[in-house]
Amino acid sequence: MSIGAHLIELRKRLMIAAAALIVGMIVAFAITSPVIEWITVPVREIAAQRGDNLSAINFTAVTSAFDLRMRIAFTIGIFLSAPIWLWQIWAFIMPGLTRKEIRYTIGFVASAVPLFFGGCYVGVLIVPHVIQLMWSFTPTGAANLYNAADYYDFVFKLMLVIGVAFVLPVFLVALNVAGVMSGRAILKGWRVAVLIATLFAALATPAADIVSMLMLAGILVVLFFAAAGVSMLFDRRKARRMAAEGLLGPTA
Repeated sequence: MSIGAHLIELRKRLMIAAAALIVGMIVAFAITSPVIEWITVPVREIAAQRGDNLSAINFTAVTSAFDLRMRIAFTIGIFLSAPIWLWQIWAFIMPGLTRKEIRYTIGFVASAVPLFFGGCYVGVLIVPHVIQLMWSFTPTGAANLYNAADYYDFVFKLMLVIGVAFVLPVFLVALNVAGVMSGRAILKGWRVAVLIATLFAALATPAADIVSMLMLAGILVVLFFAAAGVSMLFDRRKARRMAAEGLLGPTA
């Protein structure tokens, strides 16, 4: 295909992806109420513990409630329309890939998507503990009036950051497959990986919430060692294949 034909193809697929996103947002807008109820459970529990109305979600502008629902609808719409826009991306780049590259790409996507949603789920488990812990520092008689937009940003960003962190081991395996790093080289960096995982967990969770920090750091460390193990298996298979082709001496 010529460059012009590629651009036309790209425009068509972008339009399909955008249409899918809009439809997903329309569907998601209808369920924003239960989503808001769900993410504000910790705040209502805090209010119940205090036995007063000094803890609540606040909308500080005329359009704040609508804006929050639109932001939630956009976020959920991205996930609802993911099968369509992911397929459009795949259909656009697939003709330029070899059969081997297609196989690897499918494997990476199949690994990354569950890990991302698993990370988001861990974020869901951590969020209430974080909010409860931060509330415990509020002086007696003071009010916790959470701005709705800021509160949603906090919940969403925490889930997103942890979800992305869970996907990072997949990129390590990708670097190994691409020949950038060997499995042994990845494994040798385990001390640095443990340090980074601990620092990330400490930043993503409150310093006083040791349980959440250790849980998150432990999961990240396990994923790192899993990525190193998979990379070493790939290296061994590659070495055996090259030895069979006479490119290397026999492997142990």
